[in-house]
Amino acid sequence: MDFEAMIKSITPEVYENLKRAVELGKWRDGTPLTQEQRETCMQAVIAYDHEYKAEQDRVGFIDRGSKEDGEVCESNHSDADKPVRFLDS
Repeated sequence: MDFEAMIKSITPEVYENLKRAVELGKWRDGTPLTQEQRETCMQAVIAYDHEYKAEQDRVGFIDRGSKEDGEVCESNHSDADKPVRFLDS
């Protein structure tokens, strides 16, 4: 079975199990994932997301906001220019 066929055969339940395994570093029964298993599971999760989920629902999605071209961010924080101060313990 090639990679694409494997992704198409993943059910939502299997997807959740793979995602959980990557997050926790172990299978449901507590057996640790090997580095190779973790990498393969992560590739499968990313590929499944790309195939079946909206961009904003995918693993690793970062919302960049809705700024128009040329619009810049402004600081609303009154303490933005205060230096960092370390307290003695």
